[in-house]
Amino acid sequence: MNRRHFIQSSLTAASGLLVYTCQPATIKGLAIKPTNLLNNLQQASGDTPIPHATWYAGNTVGDGLFYSIDKGLFAEYAFLTADILLDGVNMCAFLLTLQEGEDGPAFTLNFKLLNQCSARIRANLQWVNQNVWKANREGAWLKPVVGGDRIDLSQVDRMTLTIFRNGEQPVRFCLTSFTATKNESELLKKPILPRGKLIDELGQSTLHTWSAKSVDRAHVTSRLKAQDEESYPWPDQFSKWGGWMRKKFDASGFFRKEHDGTRWWLVDPDGYAFWSAGCDCVRVDTSANYKGLKSALTWVPENEPEFAAMFSGRGDASHINYLAGNFIKAFGAGEWHEIWSSIALSQLKKIGFNTVGNWSEWDIARAAGFPYVRPLSLRFEKTKRIYRDFPDVFAASYKEEAAKYAEQLQETKEDPAFIGYFLMNEPTWGFSSELPAAGMLYNTPDCETRKELGRFLARKYANDAAFASAWGMDVTLAHITSGTWTQRFTVPALQDLAAFSELMCEEFFKVLTDACRAVDPYHMNLGARYHKVPPSWALKGMRFFDVFSMNCYRERIPHEDVLDIARLLGLPTMIGEFHFGALDVGLPATGIGHVKNQAARGQAYRIYVEDAAADPNCVGTHWFTLYDQSALGRFDGENYNIGFLDVCNRPYEELLVAARATHDIIYDVAARTTAPYADAPEYFQKLF
Repeated sequence: MNRRHFIQSSLTAASGLLVYTCQPATIKGLAIKPTNLLNNLQQASGDTPIPHATWYAGNTVGDGLFYSIDKGLFAEYAFLTADILLDGVNMCAFLLTLQEGEDGPAFTLNFKLLNQCSARIRANLQWVNQNVWKANREGAWLKPVVGGDRIDLSQVDRMTLTIFRNGEQPVRFCLTSFTATKNESELLKKPILPRGKLIDELGQSTLHTWSAKSVDRAHVTSRLKAQDEESYPWPDQFSKWGGWMRKKFDASGFFRKEHDGTRWWLVDPDGYAFWSAGCDCVRVDTSANYKGLKSALTWVPENEPEFAAMFSGRGDASHINYLAGNFIKAFGAGEWHEIWSSIALSQLKKIGFNTVGNWSEWDIARAAGFPYVRPLSLRFEKTKRIYRDFPDVFAASYKEEAAKYAEQLQETKEDPAFIGYFLMNEPTWGFSSELPAAGMLYNTPDCETRKELGRFLARKYANDAAFASAWGMDVTLAHITSGTWTQRFTVPALQDLAAFSELMCEEFFKVLTDACRAVDPYHMNLGARYHKVPPSWALKGMRFFDVFSMNCYRERIPHEDVLDIARLLGLPTMIGEFHFGALDVGLPATGIGHVKNQAARGQAYRIYVEDAAADPNCVGTHWFTLYDQSALGRFDGENYNIGFLDVCNRPYEELLVAARATHDIIYDVAARTTAPYADAPEYFQKLF
């Protein structure tokens, strides 16, 4: 791939290797200053809120800064640090790239920023080993995600910082020089807030103005009390379980699947055909990670026992939940959650959803007899992770821990409202450009799966000479079974590693599936919620599932791929996540699907779900999520307009009405007696 950058003009006369300075002001190390502007980025004038910073303005993806680096310089350092502040009110995603020469492999770090709040970029140079996927959010520095290639820091001679996604919006930011340090750089202790508080007492953005913004506390409380009095039915054609009363199969007392000769269906406990129209995150789900950002909040009742439910922790982060606060203010600390659960399930029926999706408080669905799915928590105490979150699947401890993992199903195994379980969500090894077997060799000097790889290769190659000749590398089988690996792989080597990665995935999924079925033989294994259509080496092991699941953030589901999955695995497909958002209701980012406004979100929902229902190999779609994310950002910083309701429990009526129209006819569309909705909205550049 040609990675040539178009350089606009020289920014400084100096090279990227400059002098020892103190920028950011609190960080001491080697200053790395930009050499050139890229594409259409402009240096802007004016005072900067951050000391020692410079304003820049850009409009298009690829606008950015180029840094020339003396080859091998970064090999001497541990962290790259810079302070940055994003102007405006809409999110921008940036891409930091380190590259070995103009056309060589390139490591990338994608991150986002809160608007009007200073942030500190702290890039750990160990990440170039691709041993992590997503790093922790730190204040206004949001969702750092590792990508690109594995690189050798001794060969890096250039770096760029560019606009990665901007939703076709202009971008203005101020930035200090980068500083390379030999030790971990300091966290930013107190952010600069040039426009003051970012979040009001209701949990809404102070930076945005929109017509449906809740006016005050009384306004929100009045809405919540009115919602508490409401009750809504499902569409008339729905069975007790949300199935289709016009199509009947044999009843088993549990949810199952069946192909009727024309298409796949799920089947409800009473035998009615069932198509799963679900909503994820049916929970009090607007938590904001405010570690290092307390000064950005208007109301933080940390020391008031009545509001204890607003606060939680995740690792060393602190979270505040304004949705919970709004309910507590309306109904009191003792009753608010029960009332919330009643309102939430009522809103789902009003919209026409028949499934409480993943990441939900599924116990409220179980209590109400409302169909639900649940995730299983995949944690290993004894079994080491050999590449990102991929476990040492050939270790004896893996089967032992899989049996313990499956015990989670004991509490729901006899529940007829329980549709099935997801084994995991979006395994992070799947996001890598490397094969799991290759990543294992680079990152884990000794494990049982490496030894199994050695045995696999020994069965194929008679001796070390044959092995080295086939791979075209100076290598022995002993190098495979243990030790530090640094060599880059040839094409024949990658072919062998792909074949073994397939065996790794088969063992991974089969052991988990067998353990789960031993505990719960009644409910469906809904798969791994892969983040896309999996590569062939990962797909074969998924044949053990009952339903193949993936999260699919496109305008429509990929019909050809869904057909291939049905042919290869003999399984129907369920979509675990999708959504569309807009920038018209006080959130800085749209989420992965980007449309113009709330009416267009409704159109996009109808197109996606009805098009999926018309596919004979698709048995459900689950929207992510019930609520918008916090404008301050959740645990990792996502702050998207992706809900059916906002932080003040106000429904987006245009989206709600459109979704209900879809759910009213969903079974007719699935049976192909009604054509799917066809009035698609305009889709914009993604902003997430």
